[in-house]
This record gives sequence, C-alpha cells and structure tokens, in this order.
Amino acid sequence: MRGNYTITYHENDIMPARYAKALSYPAGLSVLRHLSSLKPFCFTKTANDLPITYYTVSEHLTELKNAGLVLGSIKQPEDHYCVNYEN
Repeated sequence: MRGNYTITYHENDIMPARYAKALSYPAGLSVLRHLSSLKPFCFTKTANDLPITYYTVSEHLTELKNAGLVLGSIKQPEDHYCVNYEN
C-alpha cells in the first residue's frame, strides 16, 4: 500500500529534468533555435515567423521560461523574450 510522502530532489537533478521537459518536443527546440538567432524579440513576430500555431509557440515559450532557458517580460502591447545564456 502506498502512503503519502514527499520526495525531495537535489537541485542538480531538478534543473536538467526541467531542461529535458522544455526541449523534449521539436516545437520547443524550434522556438529556442529561432530565439537564439535574434536579439530580444517580440512574441507576435516570432509566432508569425515559425510554421507552428500561435498557441504552440506560447506553450513552448512558457515551458522554456519555466525551465530558465528563456527570459521574458511583458511590455504592453507586446511580450519580449530572449535566451538565458547563463543556463
């Protein structure tokens, strides 16, 4: 019988898992590759440049940002993102 318990993982295990999750789909790699070829970019322009849907770009940017691979800020009327080269 399983009980309720919490497993605490070391940060050295958590970060690579986040990277793997964010990069596990070709669309995520495509977004990151496109991002790395630009200066900080506007979300709308990038969504229009890639052969994937606006929604898919948004979802993968969220995963990349959650993994720390992308930095972003919301400056109305557009969101701006860039690659986090420190990670």
